[in-house]
Amino acid sequence: MSTQRYPFAYDPAEPFVSRLGEWVADVFYDILPESGFEVRDEQIFMAYQLERAYGDKKTIMAEAGVGTGKTLVYLLYAVCYARYTGKPAVIACADESLIEQLVKPGGDIAKLAEHLDLQVDARLGKSPDQYVCLNKLSAVRFADEDAQVIEEVHESLPDFVNSPGTLQAFHPYGDRKQYPHLNDRQWNKINWDPFQDCFVCPKRQRCGLTLSRDHYRRSKDIIICSHDYYMEHVWTYEARKREGQLPLLPDHSSVVFDEGHLLEEAALNALSYKLKHRIFEELVTRLLEGEIRESLAERVDEAIESSERLFRLLDTYTVAIPGSERKEVRVEPPLLREIERLTNVLDAIGEELVFESGLFSLDGYQMRVVEEHLDMIQTALSLFRKEDGYICWAEENEDETTLSIMPRTVKEILNERVFNTGIPIVFSSATLSVDNSFRYVADSLGIDDFVSFSVASPYDYADKMQMKITDEATAGRPENENRLSEAVSLLQESGGRALILFRTMEELRTFKQDIVHVPEAQGLRFMYEGDREISDLIAAFQQDEESVLCSVNLWEGLDVPGPSLSNVMIWSLPYPPQDPVFNAKRNASSSPYEEIDLPYMLLRVKQGLGRLIRTSSDSGSAAILDESLHTKKEAKDRIAALLPEGVEWTTLTH
Repeated sequence: MSTQRYPFAYDPAEPFVSRLGEWVADVFYDILPESGFEVRDEQIFMAYQLERAYGDKKTIMAEAGVGTGKTLVYLLYAVCYARYTGKPAVIACADESLIEQLVKPGGDIAKLAEHLDLQVDARLGKSPDQYVCLNKLSAVRFADEDAQVIEEVHESLPDFVNSPGTLQAFHPYGDRKQYPHLNDRQWNKINWDPFQDCFVCPKRQRCGLTLSRDHYRRSKDIIICSHDYYMEHVWTYEARKREGQLPLLPDHSSVVFDEGHLLEEAALNALSYKLKHRIFEELVTRLLEGEIRESLAERVDEAIESSERLFRLLDTYTVAIPGSERKEVRVEPPLLREIERLTNVLDAIGEELVFESGLFSLDGYQMRVVEEHLDMIQTALSLFRKEDGYICWAEENEDETTLSIMPRTVKEILNERVFNTGIPIVFSSATLSVDNSFRYVADSLGIDDFVSFSVASPYDYADKMQMKITDEATAGRPENENRLSEAVSLLQESGGRALILFRTMEELRTFKQDIVHVPEAQGLRFMYEGDREISDLIAAFQQDEESVLCSVNLWEGLDVPGPSLSNVMIWSLPYPPQDPVFNAKRNASSSPYEEIDLPYMLLRVKQGLGRLIRTSSDSGSAAILDESLHTKKEAKDRIAALLPEGVEWTTLTH
């Protein structure tokens, strides 16, 4: 770290943000051009807008197209403002795969060090499911079909994990990125999941997750995390304080939501409650370990029996949803009666625990942990008392049912805990507006007071990008057969070098099964999301120029300049899934297609097409292979309208 606090001279008697703005202007007008950088008007305009947001501590919607250098701009403000306040900035990316890209060699943080001599202390705050769980690892080491690869993970653990001693030097470990060879199925056998009880884990102090949190909390400048993790921090902040734990993230000076149009989905995920009968039973039976009164023991038995009945009823009242792992829960009177019965029993247990706390018959810390979990369960079940106030669904995994419950909207919570905290908040993306309005994103998050701007990409797309769409359906020919044929033809034209984007994992798996039977595709090298760790997969794709990357989640943020990505294909129009979360939104809308489905799809298409041209020297083609485009005139017209200026599509022939 440089001993100099700021990269410019600063007199504390003058307004800091104004002085910062002057230095940023020097960076773009003088310093970077002298280093050979091409500085664009869009970049300078964005810098002035961010000065206003940081000076007024406002929320700003910063929509900037590809090539405007938006990341470099917000980094300059975030880092310097962090040093001024003595609190790190948080940069929250859309998902775990994208937080690595910010710190990659040659990335924007590296450029700050190279050209501005600004050494940035940037640390990654990854979500818990990105770390090995020592308990799960021990449980499956020898009794699993993947025992060999799992044993290799165990053998790679640092010595201090299994050899307790004094004066040992601990360091973070167990990150998903350290095990790139594991596919997602194998990783999910050994990683942390929401049903792990870290509060009472005897291995907690030697856990890679715990050590990583200690590491990133000490960052002076920037903590980079995912949207999901930031929202989990917001949601668990008060509960962790009550339990005597530190919040997931330290106090911070500002927040940047990169790809901010995706924040609502992360907020809903973080605010959802997940219940399993087995975990519930393990939790409440802890209360039986002390010398407790008989009345409490009876209440515990009643709670276990009620939970068993509830989950048996769930099996009766759930309906599978095609294309989704989530099952619809039909909330019928018998189910509601059992939920009410369980809620009442939990209330009774809470009253019993008040008496037990005075008798000191239970371990105080254990009792606080159980009480916190029971409060969470009661809060979740109480949502069923509010008609239309909740969304719920069930999932099956390894013969266990999980009940998930979430509030129908997150606006009030976000307004209170995020957007009224008096710190600068930056939404950054190339796709924040729909029809030149930011209201779709702002309204979904409950943001009333914000400033905004939009700058287009400086690239000449008319000269760089070809756009193609599939022809109308051929009578008597299966839809998937048409798409396969067209995809292979386009891949042959580009010599691989392609990204194929799928709407669902089910579509990707079907493609993976079908493509091996297409003779013309035999010479192509395909890489599939889920087969290995995602950042390792992206690096391999970039290095193997003629490969083809197939993905469900890389519509946003993927930055692969050069010939490795010369062809983008959208397999099907990315409408939101027909699952309980989006169905609830549709049911609450008077025009669900126009207000929910269409805006979501258009933002997703725009983001997907944005993967193609990443620098001024890039060129290539993009294609939409979904034949339904021809039966939905409004969608077809709106997609045509969002294409870059000068780009018009041509039609493929089957």
